[in-house]
Amino acid sequence: MLLDPHSLFIAIGVSCTALALTLLATWIVARSETYLLTWSTGLALTVASLLFYLGVERYEPDLQLITFLLLIIGFGLIYRGTIQFCAHRSSWIHVVIVTASGVVPTVAAFALGYTGIGTATANIAVGVLTTLAAYQYWKARREAPLLMVTNALLYFVTAMSFMACGAVLMANGQYILTERPMNWAEEFNSLMVIVGLTGIGALSLTINQIRTTNRHKSDAMTDPLTGLLNRRALFNDKPLATPSNTAILVMDLDHFKNINDDFGHAAGDRVLRAFAEIIFSNIRAIDLAARLGGEEFCIVLSSSSPKAASVVAERIRTTFEAKTFQTPAGPINATVSVGVAIQSSEPETLQALLSRADAALYQAKAAGRNRVHISDFHLAA
Repeated sequence: MLLDPHSLFIAIGVSCTALALTLLATWIVARSETYLLTWSTGLALTVASLLFYLGVERYEPDLQLITFLLLIIGFGLIYRGTIQFCAHRSSWIHVVIVTASGVVPTVAAFALGYTGIGTATANIAVGVLTTLAAYQYWKARREAPLLMVTNALLYFVTAMSFMACGAVLMANGQYILTERPMNWAEEFNSLMVIVGLTGIGALSLTINQIRTTNRHKSDAMTDPLTGLLNRRALFNDKPLATPSNTAILVMDLDHFKNINDDFGHAAGDRVLRAFAEIIFSNIRAIDLAARLGGEEFCIVLSSSSPKAASVVAERIRTTFEAKTFQTPAGPINATVSVGVAIQSSEPETLQALLSRADAALYQAKAAGRNRVHISDFHLAA
């Protein structure tokens, strides 16, 4: 062989141990990312299998079997962690069935004395688990195409290296082993485990960091109570002039302070969340909705018109007016006032359009609340 197998296995052990500790440390910081713990545990079992393999100088079938069982179960956990990471779901039953389908024939072959067949079966089982992990990354490639596809390729080539080990044994007729197999496939497999797992771990941690950054950015732009955008998100990186036919709806819940005073802040929060749900159900995917603060909300309608904007505003107003909130202190019936401003023929900034809608809102309140007022048109619905 071109490379010393003992040194290769030591390199694999060091690489897997370092990666397992890195994943474990990352999980300790972010406990909600349970796939990090699953991966770390799987890699720990892989390291344990190497320790068994290196700890015995002679070929001992029983110890070899323990090595392969730890290896199969370890890669089973790595596969489960990949499902959690890529598909955002947990699938213990599926993983247990796939892992057991590799464990059972391996144990049976070793029990019957066919150690070569058992070794080939174990390698193929790990290859299947690794191929399935590659498929998970391939399916999730839209999230981060370059990183996900690279991980899929690394997993797939690593899987082929395991399958090659089993195929070479069967092709050579080595159904019963009296010593550890030494051939080109074993050397190729050792190299791929070092390169593949290390690369996969590094890329997966990179993707995880990107996710964390995006989540923090989303949290900074989202109102935590209602799930709508916040004021910062509404004005962040917006063009100086709004596109033509843009409509702004500014809404303020009438006498909301009385709701908090009479029914409590929990009831008030419930009303705010319900109003946000009404907004969501009455706007399109291309529209924006934000909570400006307190009980004040805003909607930005793209490609709209005075009639279309007033229809949306009136539908939100009447839906909210008809809703009754039952509380221990009694029922709550709330209303909302709406100011609407439409992009004129002259270019306007979003802030200027919002100011006109805000002025229309105050006119709606001055006219008695629970109504819609359109800026510059002096129409009340």
